[in-house]
Amino acid sequence: MTEIRPLAPADRDAWLALWHGYVEFYESEVPDEQTGLTWNRLLDPQVPIHGAVAVDDTGRAVGFVHWLTHAATWSATPYVYLEDLFVAPGARGTGAGRALIAHVSGWAREHDAAKVYWLTQETNATARALYDRVANHTGFVHYEIGLGS
Repeated sequence: MTEIRPLAPADRDAWLALWHGYVEFYESEVPDEQTGLTWNRLLDPQVPIHGAVAVDDTGRAVGFVHWLTHAATWSATPYVYLEDLFVAPGARGTGAGRALIAHVSGWAREHDAAKVYWLTQETNATARALYDRVANHTGFVHYEIGLGS
């Protein structure tokens, strides 16, 4: 049975290994300085970015989720953006991803959010199979303008 709990300082090494796996999965790079900043933000109660970890029966961290809230123009209550979700390859198919999403959804309900939403790559078929079971595909297409820094 997968347990989901808030990230704690003692999770740093396990989170870091998962984080590197996540960044590698997306064939990207995140500078060490930004990784450190992200970790510190996740643990800082003054920063509105939250994190949780999925732990297996042996106590090993097998996944994580990060989310944040923001005001919305179409709702009186905030939206929750599920920014990062990752489950280690060996733990995929165990329900950890579903449990992490359910954790964020539960948190969002407790905080009176209007909805939880996220993005993924179009080619991420494994994750999308899960997402299609737990959420509605909106049909929206994502665009962005990188501004440097």
